[in-house]
Amino acid sequence: MYNTKAYSAASATSPLASDTIARRDPTEHDVQIEILFCGICHSDVHSVRDEWSDFMSTTYPIVPGHEIVGRVTQVGSAVTKFKSGDLAGVGCMVDSDGHCPNCKAGFEQFCQNVIFTYNSPDKHKTAPVTYGGYSDSIVVDERFVLRVPPNLDLAGVAPLLCAGITTYSPLRHWGVTEGKKVGVVGLGGLGHMGVKLAHAMGAHVVVFTTSPDKKEDALRLGADEVVVSRNADEMQKHAGSFDFILDTVAAKHDINAYLNLLRLDGNITLVGAPEKPLDVAAFSLIMGRRSLSGSMIGGIAETQEMLDFCGEHNITADVEVIPIQKVNEAYERLLKSDVKYRFVIDMASLKSE
Repeated sequence: MYNTKAYSAASATSPLASDTIARRDPTEHDVQIEILFCGICHSDVHSVRDEWSDFMSTTYPIVPGHEIVGRVTQVGSAVTKFKSGDLAGVGCMVDSDGHCPNCKAGFEQFCQNVIFTYNSPDKHKTAPVTYGGYSDSIVVDERFVLRVPPNLDLAGVAPLLCAGITTYSPLRHWGVTEGKKVGVVGLGGLGHMGVKLAHAMGAHVVVFTTSPDKKEDALRLGADEVVVSRNADEMQKHAGSFDFILDTVAAKHDINAYLNLLRLDGNITLVGAPEKPLDVAAFSLIMGRRSLSGSMIGGIAETQEMLDFCGEHNITADVEVIPIQKVNEAYERLLKSDVKYRFVIDMASLKSE
């Protein structure tokens, strides 16, 4: 084992602070990565504050971060895909059982034994749980390390490892291509990526927002139209016309208003996770054989496909880069939606700790 610098939280009410953590020495299948940038995801805030205890209780200390971009510093003897000096990424997972039906189908994210990048049991016993990307370095099995397109801004790549794949996966699954009419509900960290990706796929993109002042930004990001969702007349104009709607909103809202915008066999996929259940009217689904589904991240192969697609189309997240010393301030701002559209930590700032 070796020690590396990190930022951790000691309890649900503690601020993130400088710490030293242990990492395993690379085994024959491992890749060691010097972390250059790490995105801040809303999941980090929930996990640090133990707000998802019904789903996954937090074990402290916690080192968050699952939007990791860095440079390979060492590889194990059996590693074939990476060498020292390569750019590499790590997303929300660092391991799975590899043999269940979901893993064999390329859906490692749905493996019953998936190991998340932080706060999962550490099978290597380096620590009680896995530690994430708010640190100098990380060691990950080659199977869960991703190639980063060299033409992209690395800070803007980091959120692709979560927000990018979270929006790309359902767009691909539901067949978004040229000529499709796609709605994106909400223009935040997830929504802005959904707009960029759907636009690059050739879809006609309509953004739904409660904030009229977001119209200009939505158009800049690639939207063809912007609808203020509180305006009933604007909503009615689009009734029964969408092939697919990506719902990124994490607050309670009227899902039926959007179901009624779908054409025959249209789908809405939830990627936002409201705290309280949404009320779904049966007739909103029945009338038009519409469907409502959910999605999380993608598997490793699909995540690599997403990165390659972004490299081809020069897509990155819109980010505000911060030093790690401002991470607690960033958490508070994130809760107020005071960022366009993702915070990313420049991990070089950790070296001064």
